[in-house]
Amino acid sequence: MSTPVGADPVVVGPYLATALGDQRWRQVSVELIAAGMSNLTYVVTPQGGTADDAVILRRPPTGAVLATAHDMEREHRVISALGGTAVPVPRTLHLCTDTAVLGAPFYVMEKVDGVHVVDALPPGYADKPAQRRAIGDGLVDVLADLHAVDPAAVGLADFGRPEGFAARQVRRWSKQWDATRDRDRPAMDALAARLAETVPATQRSGIVHGDYRLDNCLLDPGTPGRIRAVLDWEMSTLGDPLTDIGMLFVYWPEAGEDPPAVQSAVTALPGFPTRQEIAERYAQRSGMDLGELSWYVGFAYFKFAAIVAGIVARSKAGAMAGKDTSGYAERIDGCVDRGRAALDDGAI
Repeated sequence: MSTPVGADPVVVGPYLATALGDQRWRQVSVELIAAGMSNLTYVVTPQGGTADDAVILRRPPTGAVLATAHDMEREHRVISALGGTAVPVPRTLHLCTDTAVLGAPFYVMEKVDGVHVVDALPPGYADKPAQRRAIGDGLVDVLADLHAVDPAAVGLADFGRPEGFAARQVRRWSKQWDATRDRDRPAMDALAARLAETVPATQRSGIVHGDYRLDNCLLDPGTPGRIRAVLDWEMSTLGDPLTDIGMLFVYWPEAGEDPPAVQSAVTALPGFPTRQEIAERYAQRSGMDLGELSWYVGFAYFKFAAIVAGIVARSKAGAMAGKDTSGYAERIDGCVDRGRAALDDGAI
């Protein structure tokens, strides 16, 4: 049996056997999934079982983490609440808040069969432009469906504080940047100050994912335009839905562009919709006015730069479970430049 960092199978197996009421889990294999730079995700398979029997375990990164980050209980709660809506999410199975078990809270959910696109499309998958267009359209439609969910109707009325959300987000990520800054970066500080001074009025509030992008979704193996599951809800809350669109654009490079940090260039392939086309589809589907979209894009690049700084800090502290983060710090300034361009020129 493997012994990955953060989820010892000798501990996980007996615990799940009791928690799930099934003794076949007493002995398990645990595999750390390579993708992901924040919360750790493992595939847990019972001894003698197949991939169809496996479940997914999620826990925070090992080592010290920032306050309010990596909240397993919140992530478990929002996924559970969305289970009966149009938003595709895995079925949750168990939440453990006892830190004595694995050293941190964790939860277990079903393993969804889907295509996970990170750096490239799998050979033979979505190799036609129309299929790639369908993927982009599907992502937009699911995001609009999420933002249409009534939080109170699914038991999430108290999931966040939507009043003053955008301004509070600028303050929060400025604080996180201060806590993990690798060196003096005046342009980053200037971008934070400018964002704080120009916060737009919120049109409406709803459930926001916080990190919505292609590689946080699983695609249907047979129908590329169908989203099988939306994953990685650790940043979800109640707030301004347009922050999700801004963040999606950070992860959506177009043909001829050089992504400023660690984003995949998959969306630059022929067929994928442009950011402008995504904005138009979202506006039509959601009924929202995107006249202030450039602010949300500027904020998203600032937030992303702060996230990268956090990854660099955790890596230095040895809390990234073997992840290669070389070159990350050098890309922070590129994100700041993109954020400033959005505010200066309306660039999306």
